Amino acid sequence: MTSGTAGNDDLLERVLAGDHRALARTISRIEDRAPGYRELVAGLYDHAGTADVIGITGSPGAGKSTLVDKLAETYREQGKTVGIVAIDPASPFTGGSVLGDRIRMASTVGDMDVFVRSMSARGALGGLSAATTEAVTAMDAFGKDVVIVETVGAGQNEIDVVKAADTVAVLVPPGSGDSVQTLKAGILEIADVFVVNKADREGSDRTVRELREMIELGEDGPDASPDAGDLEERGGWSPPIVETVATEGEGVADLMVAFDDHQRHLAESGDGARQARRRHAEQIRTLLREDVHGLLEEELAARGGVEELAEAVRRGERDPYAVVEELLEPLERRLAEREAGSPEPPR
Repeated sequence: MTSGTAGNDDLLERVLAGDHRALARTISRIEDRAPGYRELVAGLYDHAGTADVIGITGSPGAGKSTLVDKLAETYREQGKTVGIVAIDPASPFTGGSVLGDRIRMASTVGDMDVFVRSMSARGALGGLSAATTEAVTAMDAFGKDVVIVETVGAGQNEIDVVKAADTVAVLVPPGSGDSVQTLKAGILEIADVFVVNKADREGSDRTVRELREMIELGEDGPDASPDAGDLEERGGWSPPIVETVATEGEGVADLMVAFDDHQRHLAESGDGARQARRRHAEQIRTLLREDVHGLLEEELAARGGVEELAEAVRRGERDPYAVVEELLEPLERRLAEREAGSPEPPR
């Protein structure tokens, strides 16, 4: 047994025993893609699958961090333990997370049963790094009853939140039809629950009305409103609209009831299983992309690095397409050799 594997075994035992420091270290290893992290996460999988995973997304300024704070506080009042994965913008200098929004999560400071972890988006297209799902798995295996994933808030790119969450709440700021129109561009269809936060502000009634109209159009059939999502794909679930004033805690209890209703729907309709399969399929694809990228980086290094190849293209000695074909050729050859040497799969 290698020292790395032995270290993983010790870390795994400590996480399962409820050691928050071990949980923090595990997520750090996941983020850093440290040697042996996959074996560590694989060990966590056997103990995960019981937490309710909730995604909170929406445009910047909608009040996501304040709402997450109030949700965590209310869950704790119910005796539930909470994990929070807060996806922050990546620092242009270090690549790490920018922690500005964490100052809005103050209600549960000092409560060890609320574990908050900020993670960098690291330029991920959907606002979520590849490590997010694994961090959720770690918190789930640790024993957190509820895990909340709060995203950066970058408009339509936030759709990746569905890869980590069972129930997705989309926050919509009040008083702006333009905000609802922006949601149509890509984020609208991922909402399991709509939240009109800051509902005490002027224009919230109009926002609720516009959202309701779009949901009703979606229920009339696929030809009526492609932006409102496919009810058949949702197992018949129609997203409710909940009004909240997170700063005062108003509407938070109603929102939690909506979350519970959706979790019950997932279990009763079978949509939860379909959703889990899609999530695991996406994670397999992500891991494959990571591995192939690593192999290509090794091949690039063996050929002197991408700069040397780019210089050859600049001098007119090569073209980019030939370079890519040459880089892929060893990988294709290895796959062909493996296929030729493996027994024929059963029919």
